[in-house]
Amino acid sequence: MKPSLSAKLDQLTTRRAELERLLSAPDATADLDRYRSLTREHAELGPLVDSHTAYRAALSDERAASELQGDPELRAFADEELASARERLATLDATLQRLLLPKDPDDAKPMFLEIRAGTGGDESALFAGDLLRMYLRYAERQRWQVEIVSSSPAELGGYKEVIVRIASTAAPGGASDALAPYARLKFESGGHRVQRVPVTETQGRIHTSACTLAVMPEPDDIEEIQIRPDEIRIDTFRASGAGGQHINKTDSAVRITHLPTGIVVECQDDRSQHKNKAQALKVLGARIKDQQTRAQQASEAATRRLLVGSGDRSERIRTYNFPQGRVTDHRINLTLYKLELVVDGDLEELTGALVAEHQADQLAALGDQ
Repeated sequence: MKPSLSAKLDQLTTRRAELERLLSAPDATADLDRYRSLTREHAELGPLVDSHTAYRAALSDERAASELQGDPELRAFADEELASARERLATLDATLQRLLLPKDPDDAKPMFLEIRAGTGGDESALFAGDLLRMYLRYAERQRWQVEIVSSSPAELGGYKEVIVRIASTAAPGGASDALAPYARLKFESGGHRVQRVPVTETQGRIHTSACTLAVMPEPDDIEEIQIRPDEIRIDTFRASGAGGQHINKTDSAVRITHLPTGIVVECQDDRSQHKNKAQALKVLGARIKDQQTRAQQASEAATRRLLVGSGDRSERIRTYNFPQGRVTDHRINLTLYKLELVVDGDLEELTGALVAEHQADQLAALGDQ
């Protein structure tokens, strides 16, 4: 372990001891906001400090075993203990480096999943519906909260466009953030391609269609993005589609246009114009922030291209090949022959591999500095 890393870990260990003292003080809960902040910091430091403590114990064991090697009677035992200690040190060193990687402040936030049909006409819309079902099943497995924000159904089924809000049911903070929706799904943004025989195909030919996905963290509040009232145009109109008679009798649907960027957001799935407007503003804020983030990532990628998370929405990231029963993620060259399970929401192997690759890329970037 580098001396600078060891020194930083010693500081964090001291900080956690200080937090434990502050949290156990008689007046600790007098200021609830401060108490929550301290509790969260304590939870975040827990895995780091515990791993550091285990690392120091393994280091002590290594030194003790090295000293015992000088005794001929204990040499075999010492060799065994030394090998065990060094194995633990290597594992803990990798764990500590991973835990010290820069954290994405958006990881614990709720997210918007936006799916748009692309090339392929009706088949693309059907594929958009399949992708929506895949992510909804995955969210169900994770016990996340899901809400359809806006949808534009296609005539033959599926969607021209659909936006879903996904939030974790767990309290933010600590290790739970790594399991939050945005932390797990943020690398799903990009072009998703399907190869299969469409239901509309009468000659049995395989077609290729595509959809575009955008995964965006929900801003804490609209002020975070600084949308000025004079920069947006708000139009109301009568909603179309399902919803009974009432939804078509009032101007409950809302369309917001952000004039500087040309971004347009429509929400019509709720009967309340007020709720549709509030949701549309949240989606607009998320899209503007996403656009800003992608511009920054593109600038960074000019000097060092990231393996995942480049932010390029036009990039083809994954192919779902039904005749061969395979799914391939092109960014990390991962092919799984379990397509049926994947489209049923079994995404853990894919999302886990992408997160691991991103962490490896971060470590490599730190090593280059």
